[in-house]
Amino acid sequence: ILSLAEVIDPATLSGTIKFGATVTLVDEDTDEEKTYQIVGEPEADLEKGKLNIKSPLARALIGKEEGDSVEVRTPGGEKGYEILAIAFV
Repeated sequence: ILSLAEVIDPATLSGTIKFGATVTLVDEDTDEEKTYQIVGEPEADLEKGKLNIKSPLARALIGKEEGDSVEVRTPGGEKGYEILAIAFV
């Protein structure tokens, strides 16, 4: 399987959010900025800014671009976020 792996140059990625993206968001209610990297389940750790690809927030972000807003259903109710920046590092 490793022989089929392909190295991807981050500079060639489009401006849409996908697995591995580092995303800076602003909470539309509190204006608090947060930065997360979208990772697989084993690497996920919110305290370290590692967001599980299967989480509701990550699923809402996939395919979005800078300037887009997303609504996420949380146990505390709907949360709105605006996407400020997308990076692939």
